[in-house]
Amino acid sequence: MKKTFFYDTHIALGAKMAPFGGYEMPIQYDGIVKEHFYTRQEASLFDTCHMGEFRIEGKNACADLDRVLSCKVSTIKQGQCKYGFICNPQGGVIDDQLIYRFSDDTYFMVVNASTQHNDFNWIASNISTDTKLVNLSAETAKIDIQGPKSVKIIQKLLEKPIEGLTYYSFMNNCFMGNEMLISRTGYTGEIGFEVYCDEKRALKFWNDCMELGAKPAGLGARDTLRLEMGYPLYGHELSENRNAAESGFARAISIDKEFIGCKTVCDGVNIKYLLSGILLEDRRAARNNDVVVDENDNEIGLITSGSFSPSLGRAIALAYIRKDLCRFGVRINVRTDRNKLAGSISDMPFYKLSTARKKMSEFL
Repeated sequence: MKKTFFYDTHIALGAKMAPFGGYEMPIQYDGIVKEHFYTRQEASLFDTCHMGEFRIEGKNACADLDRVLSCKVSTIKQGQCKYGFICNPQGGVIDDQLIYRFSDDTYFMVVNASTQHNDFNWIASNISTDTKLVNLSAETAKIDIQGPKSVKIIQKLLEKPIEGLTYYSFMNNCFMGNEMLISRTGYTGEIGFEVYCDEKRALKFWNDCMELGAKPAGLGARDTLRLEMGYPLYGHELSENRNAAESGFARAISIDKEFIGCKTVCDGVNIKYLLSGILLEDRRAARNNDVVVDENDNEIGLITSGSFSPSLGRAIALAYIRKDLCRFGVRINVRTDRNKLAGSISDMPFYKLSTARKKMSEFL
């Protein structure tokens, strides 16, 4: 297993470690529920150095990326980010990613850890010979600081004002006289930032954030937070065998351009299932691959992720449900190894009080 730049820090902080995406990663420190609420109410630090980062540049980079990605790259303004899928010719999802536009000809892409190698090779094989693709993953440290208190913390540490940083945008800023890339996207639903820099500055930034009140959080809380928002996790909600359009993320798919797999993705006849929220009646959680049935015990879908929701005080799940039966409020049951769990199809996000899209000025 690989180790991130923060491995020794996690051990010193008493983290419970486990394999994830080919890395030894922290699952929890003081407990998943505590870390979950601290993120919603204060500010948490997440080690996301396992993620992959690529730079793509050249006069044909925009056109190449528009062909490789499901989102419309040509409309991204300098300083903005956009979420999209890398699809195969059958419309399945090779990976989901974030694309950053540095200039007319230069882009920065963030991909998942477990798919990084395949993503790089796929992109390399589908771009022009004069478009340059560079893997920056090994030299790039990434920290996510998330939560309402993150705004004041990060502003105290950075030299330039961040008030103008809007949702899904980024900027270059300075920490101790050195440049860092700061973006505002988030995977928890709360206002926060992604910080990209080298190892030395990352360790100092992490420690300074902790001195100002941020606490470390592991992948356990990261999962419950993203689940409450209805956000997908690659390998669960997204895969090469699932049509990208069934995920319901219309903002990630442009229907007015051609991209690899677009004919399958954009043809509604191929959408058999829809990613849906499941609200269960008590605290017992459904798990990946549990079967969803209607009240007559007919199979209608499959659970992709499930957990107890600390914010709601009951269990929630994501599931692919037959399109013709996917209606909010419909009663369902989930078959588990031991019994059936009663619930209903819910709208998303499950958690309605998130701060991610609020104005920065509210927190300064």
